[in-house]
Amino acid sequence: MDNTGYAGNKGNDVRSDLFVSFTKKESGGRKIHLKSKVKTLFGNSIDALVQQMLDYFAIEHCEMEIEDSGALEFVIAARVEAAIKKVINTDKEFLLPQRDENKTGTEKERFRFSRLYLPGNSPKLMINAGVHKPNGLILDLEDAVAPDKKFEARFLVRNALRSLHFYGAERMVRINQGDAGLEDLDFAVPHHANLILIPKCESAEDVIKVDEKIAVLRGLHQIDHPVWLMPIIESAKGVINAYQIASASPNVSSIAIGLEDYTADIGTRRTNEGTESFFARSMVVNAARAAGVQPIDSVFSDVSDMEALAANVKRSKALGFDGMGCIHPRQIKVIHENFAPEPQEIEKALKIYRAFKEAEAKGLGVVSLGSKMIDPPVVKRALTTINLALKTGLLTDEETEG
Repeated sequence: MDNTGYAGNKGNDVRSDLFVSFTKKESGGRKIHLKSKVKTLFGNSIDALVQQMLDYFAIEHCEMEIEDSGALEFVIAARVEAAIKKVINTDKEFLLPQRDENKTGTEKERFRFSRLYLPGNSPKLMINAGVHKPNGLILDLEDAVAPDKKFEARFLVRNALRSLHFYGAERMVRINQGDAGLEDLDFAVPHHANLILIPKCESAEDVIKVDEKIAVLRGLHQIDHPVWLMPIIESAKGVINAYQIASASPNVSSIAIGLEDYTADIGTRRTNEGTESFFARSMVVNAARAAGVQPIDSVFSDVSDMEALAANVKRSKALGFDGMGCIHPRQIKVIHENFAPEPQEIEKALKIYRAFKEAEAKGLGVVSLGSKMIDPPVVKRALTTINLALKTGLLTDEETEG
């Protein structure tokens, strides 16, 4: 191990972060040099937290350079611990108290219209992300984190799971591929992540390895709520194996497609119209429906074109997807509005639902609406539409009963 460890970010454009260098010494006590614009107000509290951590890790002699840019306590603790652990080999974890609401589970079939990606090593993008009300917040350890920053990002993601206010959003973590991803789970599952995204998934085995590691961690840490899985299909091979992936575990709640990597894999360019990915998206929807899980569409990369996004969401919904990813908060409202049921959908669903209730009250085994017979899948789809309308405020309980 190196004698000096570094963690965090610094620079004129850095906000809500901390950069720290930690050098282990053989003598001389502790020397902590703090540079911060808010040192007068918060210098003592920063120093107290750092001293507490040094006590916890039994470090008597060291020199630390700290450059603060308005970091919150959970960020400071993550940066200091990462720097220390680049120098000292220890299994101890310095854990701040966890918010009670961040210990809860989620339902397998909850609405996942939107999921907002947050780079796992950028605290300024995490802190207020929940106020935009996405259905899920993804703390991303994979593509959004540079290779040389992945180690320290794990501590930040772990602390964010414990300390951030998610405002009701599902707590999601996208892990890395392979063995690195299995190691990422140690920083997510014990701290009550609700859902794990598995990137570049190409086989059922990719899912099973993650699922088995999660089962071990849940047992060790007494996690009593389920941890759902969302494999992301991003290659031609993954598309062909979509059903195997979707049905690999009862903990798979949904499968997503990643179109940037998929189109690169098949040697084409992604377009707004999506004709080049029609086959792959249809395969993912069909596989998801066959396996009884949610199909989730890719992100839309142009964050400035809301009209193109709305058109893309409508195409996505028409293909059968239940939601999609987003990379900027401004996309959330457009996604929600266009995935929500339209008035004519709600009206038709209500007619089907009321006909079903009337037939049920009369003890009839057959449901009809006008001259058409209504089979159970149609009733189920109508109930889903009504539930969506209720959840999105487009319908009230009183209107449902008619």
